[in-house]
Amino acid sequence: MRAALLDLITERGLNRIAVSDVTKRADVNRSTFYEHYSDVHELAADACTRMFDELIAATPVLLPDGTPRERDRGRAALTGVLAHIAERADLYRALLGPDGSARVADHLHQRLTIAVHVNLTRPAVGTHADDPVRIAHDPVAAFLAGGVLGVATDWLRRGCPGTPEQLSAALMACFAGLT
Repeated sequence: MRAALLDLITERGLNRIAVSDVTKRADVNRSTFYEHYSDVHELAADACTRMFDELIAATPVLLPDGTPRERDRGRAALTGVLAHIAERADLYRALLGPDGSARVADHLHQRLTIAVHVNLTRPAVGTHADDPVRIAHDPVAAFLAGGVLGVATDWLRRGCPGTPEQLSAALMACFAGLT
């Protein structure tokens, strides 16, 4: 069902997809759909967030110590996240755009906040695969995660001008100015 929905999203907006569209494309009964999801938005959140979580889990945890090596690693990790979004631009545009899913946007913000928090507090961990499900309130991590998500959303809205490398370089320069 997740794959069927992701295919449908690339063809039309999320708000124009009905449960019957998904079940027909996935060749399952409506009852099967409702055993797992309450509506199309819940399925979209599940489909997109699993994909995004897998990407973040594979991202290295970085120590923001300001050395050129660590800045390069940070920029490479951010470039990887942006390249993932660019490769699936139609999907993310549909999910994060004006007719998208607030559940997806909220989950992505939460997941990025946790990843940033771990980067700032536990740099000895190898990847984000073992990140906690929840963290204590961390306004700095939430701010930085919101900034990245906001920039990515704006980038998608504008048709992804420039490359992921160019965008991550601009963001890293901005982050360097904050420290």
